Amino acid sequence: MRVLVVEDDKKIASFIVKGLKQAGFAVDHAANGEDGIHLALHESYDAAVIDIMLPKLDGLSLIEEIRRKKINTPVIILSAKRSVDDRVKGLQTGGDDYLTKPFAFSELLARLQALIRRASGAAETTRLTFENLSMDILKREVTRADKKINLQPREFALLEYLMRNAGRAVSQTLIMEHVYDYNFDPQTNVVDVLVCRLRNKVDKDFEKKMIHTIRGVGYVLKES
Repeated sequence: MRVLVVEDDKKIASFIVKGLKQAGFAVDHAANGEDGIHLALHESYDAAVIDIMLPKLDGLSLIEEIRRKKINTPVIILSAKRSVDDRVKGLQTGGDDYLTKPFAFSELLARLQALIRRASGAAETTRLTFENLSMDILKREVTRADKKINLQPREFALLEYLMRNAGRAVSQTLIMEHVYDYNFDPQTNVVDVLVCRLRNKVDKDFEKKMIHTIRGVGYVLKES
């Protein structure tokens, strides 16, 4: 999953970006509204975290513009303003949730995960399953045939993306968009290496293989 963070406060931005990366998200960060809207309009995101008070272009104007462009990325608004009127204005502008500062990262993460689940049509579950493979998104746990599989954050992110698209081939470009940030070098073979690592953990000890290469297309999670 890929998230855009638009926050000008260096300390808060570092806190959010570091926490999201540790939770397995790919994260792009913009320190002002103009850079934020450029990324929002030209990159694909599963969710965005946007501060209201931003230099160059304020957060509400940013949200209004991406909604005007028919971009439906779920947005959590960050603000030091606590009044009901401020929250209502933020939500009416196009925000999906509103979180006041200071906040606990665990709350931001839980709200972000809930928004992504709702946007993907999976609001009623925090668990993904495919055959005997199971993923608990909140606990960050994966099992296959009741055997625990320990995954690194990017491996977890890739498997989550494959499971959300089970039976459908996803290209390396799509994987790059959802698992890596925009500074990723597309000329490297890191996606192949990541898929190989994940396949060794998910398929190695089982006769039935789940992660398959579709030559010239990409990868797919399906029955062998």
